[in-house]
Amino acid sequence: MLVIMKPDAAVAEISGVIKAIESMGLRPHPNRGADRTIIGVVEAGGGTDLSFLKKSAGVDQVIPINKAYKMVSREFKPDNTVVNAGGVAIGGDRFVVMAGPCAVETHDQVMSTARAVAEGGGRILRGGAFKPRTSPYSFQGLGEEGLKILLAAKGETGLPIVTEVIAPDLVGLVCEYADILQVGARNMQNYALLEAVGSVRKPVLLKRGMMSTVEELLMAAEYIVSSGNSQVILCERGIRTFERATRNTLDISAVPVIKRNSHLPIIVDPSHAAGYVDIIPSLSLAAVASGADGIIVEVHPSPCDALCDGNQSLSFEQFNGMMDDIRAVATALGRPLAG
Repeated sequence: MLVIMKPDAAVAEISGVIKAIESMGLRPHPNRGADRTIIGVVEAGGGTDLSFLKKSAGVDQVIPINKAYKMVSREFKPDNTVVNAGGVAIGGDRFVVMAGPCAVETHDQVMSTARAVAEGGGRILRGGAFKPRTSPYSFQGLGEEGLKILLAAKGETGLPIVTEVIAPDLVGLVCEYADILQVGARNMQNYALLEAVGSVRKPVLLKRGMMSTVEELLMAAEYIVSSGNSQVILCERGIRTFERATRNTLDISAVPVIKRNSHLPIIVDPSHAAGYVDIIPSLSLAAVASGADGIIVEVHPSPCDALCDGNQSLSFEQFNGMMDDIRAVATALGRPLAG
């Protein structure tokens, strides 16, 4: 339910409506926009009649939210959410590039990559310390030692860190090191994990499941936001289709669809969508053109020696070349790279 206040509603009138909602045992969520205040009311079961609020001073309209997801909907919050991660704004007027290795392997590997990412124009360093892999025999990551390496790279370059958390009991540990908690595609509907990252005050990067619809992605985000954490970044990383020419199929239409239906920022992962290095630059440019707020891409000092995803990891030279193209397109579209 949305209670839309009049543009000239006084502070006392807004406070009165909020108190009336609270008196019914409900929790109001006021969003103060440039023109007016909108108060959202979400009920677990629904059924409470709030129509009486139409007669309250300063109230313009009382309307239901028809979508299954409430707090992440554009109806609930008309203005775009801008997530601040270690001083980098995601969802604002600049395009943000997150880059780094799929997995943290060694100190030298991460340090050299972090320097290359920073010099090339990337603003956030990615790297997996915990790696959920399809095969139990594949490299699973360095764990906390990997987090320490990422933190050292941040200390030298100033790049905030995004890294994956794979279980609820690891959220506290990863929070000690990371600026953004990543929930991977395989965990998009791990509801215990979603509630765990929703209970902390760290930005969350939520990746779309490989066989999930846009609505299911937004419902997963609803778990996080309804648990108390509104700092959520969505990620389109390709979905599994019948097509085998690429690792996944990049659903570029998901970007404008989500922009239409949700206030949350959305970025694109061209690496997991493509699976092949030569396709990544084109998909990255498509992400810029589609209106995405950024990309997250894999970069490695020696892709042929990478312990995972080497075939979709850009070399430093390839990363720099792609960044030149992204910079030109983003500037032409009026949304330059975050500097």
